[in-house]
Amino acid sequence: MKAALISLGSKSSQFTAEAMKNYFDEVDDLDIKNIEVNFGVKELELLYNGEPLKDYDCVYAKGSFRYSPLLASITSVLAKKDIYLPISADSFTISHDKLLTQIELQKNKIPMPKTYLSSTPEAARELLEKVNYPIIMKFPQGTQGKGVMVADSFASASSMLDALSALRQPFLIQEYIETGGIDIRAIVVGKKVVAAMKRKAEGEEKRANIHAGGKAEPCQLDAHTKKIAIDTAKAVGAEICGVDILESAKGPVVIEVNISPGLQGIMAATKVNVADKIAKYLYEVSKKRSEGDKKESASKILSDLGVEEATKTSKDIMTTLDFRGKRVLLPEVVTNLTKFDDTQDVVISADKGKLEIKKLIIGAKKK
Repeated sequence: MKAALISLGSKSSQFTAEAMKNYFDEVDDLDIKNIEVNFGVKELELLYNGEPLKDYDCVYAKGSFRYSPLLASITSVLAKKDIYLPISADSFTISHDKLLTQIELQKNKIPMPKTYLSSTPEAARELLEKVNYPIIMKFPQGTQGKGVMVADSFASASSMLDALSALRQPFLIQEYIETGGIDIRAIVVGKKVVAAMKRKAEGEEKRANIHAGGKAEPCQLDAHTKKIAIDTAKAVGAEICGVDILESAKGPVVIEVNISPGLQGIMAATKVNVADKIAKYLYEVSKKRSEGDKKESASKILSDLGVEEATKTSKDIMTTLDFRGKRVLLPEVVTNLTKFDDTQDVVISADKGKLEIKKLIIGAKKK
């Protein structure tokens, strides 16, 4: 099977690409900056270094919020080719915008801190007079703690509001949850949390992100917190992502989702090879999809030959025998038809070129 990793070439992406080579037959590490979407043809076309993008069984696309429109376009085109994509096109739009993320988490009943969005600076100032301090003020876009500010009073919040208004950018106001500068980063792969760490901010810094100087240590999450992380990933349409969680007095709350999480920090802290976990998951899902396509193709061939599906009445089935030593394995289509299982006794009648298997019925009348 063939796979491609589309990214900006970070260390985390390099780790993942190398791990993918342990599972896939062929892996291409593609620089997103060299990919273009051609809208000037009858069908959308993807080009890499000016040439049509090759066919793949799996494409794992990731990158910063600055490339979210391109990533969404790329994955939208690839989705039409029935290629396995662990990150949906919608996910790049949703997860790279904190407001859209909040909306999706709200719809899916994911616990979050109270968050407000004001339409005008005047409305925001009225809100700032009513909230309890400290508060968080953040831009809808940004990663690694960038664009996140803490205001400990109305005066400081008002000054920030003046600056933000001058930038003409929308912003969110969020309740501050005191955790001693500690948050949790959980990495979700598929339906599992494969690694989790606690991050503690340094000194007066409120952001616990590793890129902001935070220190990390491994941690074990309870079943409830794991479920919240997994449900969060599902809500934004990502099978692989990082989920940032705070342990509040009312329980865990999600503060951010990152569909292109850094791996160095969590791999160093937990000693878990997260890159390998991701690569193995991508391979297993791709293989399962490929085998499913082959079964569907075989079913179509049987249908074209006039042989009905094995779940219906008795039919002749054209197939080859699968020998394992001196044993013969029955095709899956046969076991589906007969409903045999390994707890039943059967009567086997064998002759040269002929084999008949019947379920043993106790007390059956002899002819």
